[in-house]
Amino acid sequence: MYSKIKFLALLTVTSLALFACGTSTSNNSTTTSSEMASTSSVSSSSSMSSTSSEMATFTLEELSQYTGKNGEKAYVAVDGVVYDVTNVPAWKNGEHQNGLTAGKDLSKEILSSPHGKKVLENLPVVGKLVK
Repeated sequence: MYSKIKFLALLTVTSLALFACGTSTSNNSTTTSSEMASTSSVSSSSSMSSTSSEMATFTLEELSQYTGKNGEKAYVAVDGVVYDVTNVPAWKNGEHQNGLTAGKDLSKEILSSPHGKKVLENLPVVGKLVK
């Protein structure tokens, strides 16, 4: 009988110790996860605000350096907004299928094209064109 009581007491103490350790670890990982989510949210917000407030500006001369040739980026400007067309299949190597080339202000050409500005809606905006 004495050994049964001793065994039950040992089992109870062991169970309590495991339960206490398991709960503590679980709380720590939950806290860590929520802290990480909070930190991620804050850094996301600050990077978004710094990106939108620090938009690049391009002169026509600077824009002309982004022709898409030799693996370089391909940018075009339309109505004062500079778009990245580097990964657009129709702008392979900075040359559009209809003969237009990147690195220029193509406002007139795009606005008079059959698709107009609608084709620009999903392109990344990289800056503003300044005169």
